[in-house]
Amino acid sequence: MSISKEFFGTAKDGKEVYAFTLENANGMKAKIINFGAILVDLYVPDKDGHLEDVVLGYDNLDDYYKNNSFLGATIGPSANRIGKASFQIGQETYRIAVNDGENNLHSDKENGYHKRVWDIVEVKEESVTFSIDGPDGDMGFPGNKKIAMTYSLSGDNALKLAYHGTSDADTIINITNHTYFNLSGHHAGKIEDHILTIHASHYTPVVPGAIPTGEIAPVAGTPMDFTSPKAIGQEIEADFEQLKLTFGYDHNFVIDHADGTLREIAIVEDPKSGRKLKAFSNLPGVQFYAGNCIEDEIGKAGAMYSKRTGMCLETQYFPDSIHQPDFPSAVFGPQRDYDAVTVYQFV
Repeated sequence: MSISKEFFGTAKDGKEVYAFTLENANGMKAKIINFGAILVDLYVPDKDGHLEDVVLGYDNLDDYYKNNSFLGATIGPSANRIGKASFQIGQETYRIAVNDGENNLHSDKENGYHKRVWDIVEVKEESVTFSIDGPDGDMGFPGNKKIAMTYSLSGDNALKLAYHGTSDADTIINITNHTYFNLSGHHAGKIEDHILTIHASHYTPVVPGAIPTGEIAPVAGTPMDFTSPKAIGQEIEADFEQLKLTFGYDHNFVIDHADGTLREIAIVEDPKSGRKLKAFSNLPGVQFYAGNCIEDEIGKAGAMYSKRTGMCLETQYFPDSIHQPDFPSAVFGPQRDYDAVTVYQFV
């Protein structure tokens, strides 16, 4: 195992941004920057041992300041959507950015944790740890928050993302990583032929605006069923209301038997390259997003990114859980620290 560090750019607030590259003996490499705790590159061997970068991203810091699709970013303090961009904890009502119709998406598109420079806390040969402070009232969220995140790479091709968060007042903490995978290579075009399995017999249907209805619905008999391996593109254009509302898959799946322990939640296979990704998490949900709304743009090394050229498995508490008493709570504070682990392993 080894780690290297290089200068990546100077942020708008004058802070220096660095890239850390973790590498194992198999040649697998993960490059992470402390701006947005973003995963920039992930080189993984294919069936013949050929290395390819399998995540969408940019070559420079300026593009990450735009990053309309949140490529590779760590989203916080609250990932996904909060209905009507407001919520109540105790007797207090909190109002946050209205940035997705009448709702809130990913806390704040310009000021969220994905567009801030994180502190570099610890660097080891197999890991790097960043932290960020969120003062009380920051982006409208209560509580003085401190979030730490560690990226680590193992000898068996597993990239682990571990999060720990504290707050001195009850608040929403629901952090995710928004990496877009294309197992054929970030430049390889559509991901609709990737074969996906999600260990989820239920999902949370949405209304227009992608806010959950509160129902936990079975996937059986619908295009939402990935309990057995299925090509992403097989039913993505089906005449099914949920898919039409979100232009394809962009839904929270309810992980079977989730109990707070680390468990396998999904498998992605690429028939062309032979790469196979297993995802693990201790969280109750995962947002499978098929990249339906990626706008045409130039990414790393001149690659063209567009609709469905990358897919996300965003581990999370359910969207809008603050308004749904039957959903697992994403409220953390003095009596409850936030701890989450996600692992992306290539086998």
